[in-house]
Amino acid sequence: MPTAVLTQEETLNWLALRMVPGLGTLSTIRLIEKLKSPQIIFRSSATELEAAGLSPAQARNVASGCAFEDAVDQQQRMLDAGAELVTIQDPRYPQRLREIFDPPLVLFLKGRAELLSGHGIAVVGTRRPTPYGVAATERLSADLSRAGLTIISGMARGIDTAAHRAALAEAGDTIAVFGCGVDMLYPAENRNLSNEIARKGLLVSEFPMGTPAYPQNFPVRNRIVSGLSVGVLIVEAAQYSGSGITAKVAMDQGREVFAVPGNITSKMSWGPNLLIKQGCAKLVQEWTDITEELPVDIRRELVKRAQQKVLMEAGEMPPNTAAELPEPPVKALAQKLLNTLQVAEPKQLDSLLETFEGVSSSELIGALFDLEMSGLIRQLPGKNFVKVW
Repeated sequence: MPTAVLTQEETLNWLALRMVPGLGTLSTIRLIEKLKSPQIIFRSSATELEAAGLSPAQARNVASGCAFEDAVDQQQRMLDAGAELVTIQDPRYPQRLREIFDPPLVLFLKGRAELLSGHGIAVVGTRRPTPYGVAATERLSADLSRAGLTIISGMARGIDTAAHRAALAEAGDTIAVFGCGVDMLYPAENRNLSNEIARKGLLVSEFPMGTPAYPQNFPVRNRIVSGLSVGVLIVEAAQYSGSGITAKVAMDQGREVFAVPGNITSKMSWGPNLLIKQGCAKLVQEWTDITEELPVDIRRELVKRAQQKVLMEAGEMPPNTAAELPEPPVKALAQKLLNTLQVAEPKQLDSLLETFEGVSSSELIGALFDLEMSGLIRQLPGKNFVKVW
């Protein structure tokens, strides 16, 4: 694997490869697999490029070097905007995204590139949400963010904007995937949000710097929204919408699909309700409906990080020791509760009070709440509690 930091020459070659006219993503990736690097590709003759699988027209476009003028312009734009490039050969390139059918050759980034390696949930929906849709988005996005998941969306009006803002309000991580260049702004009213995500989260695009927000870009970008995620949550969407496209792409990519049920008289509920009705999406009422469907290793990692965060906030563990404690202890009462609760045998609140003599109901409820917010347990109807795993 090449090093994460590209030299100026390497960046220029990758940008030139991205800017070659008539060379699609899949053709470029196959070419990289055969010839190993853009530098080797641009040193090859048209005949050698045809032998590697390109059409005569594509081979001529590559061999002519006509893309380097655009690449120089792109490099300067990136420098001016404070953006960086992550290529498909870069160790920082997300493995989940690399495994989709047509992964982008390069990603243009502004912000915290380390968020690419996290676990994210895509939250998408209509640009014209109802108050119910906004409230559901804010609540679920905030809860999922507190649980340690990165909120991924497209920074469009409506549901996307609500999801990003909710994550930021919780000091959580969020990624905005653009349908234009990361140096462009769309929609215009999200200027402040875009700047905040660039500082605290991450802006991502496969489109070159300066690319306007053409309508045809957004369905293409949706595959990255779902490709970066472990699952996709649909909040409100009309029957035929971009969110429906994202749900379909997510299913094709093998991602979990979740949906918030809505009012049957609202056309904005048609999309999520239909997904639930057809068995394509799991009905979501609370954040644990999503986290309990995640792979066990991801859930354990989230729990570990939640425990570390609680302990650091309580001053019981210095920040620089968090990575050294793979299984941090929890408070005494919470630990006793974890030892008592089972995965498949719900325990009722009154029964737990009888078990823990001398513990007040407020103390017990407080410990249960902390464990639930950390993702360690979940509450069932009738004030019954079970361990998550």
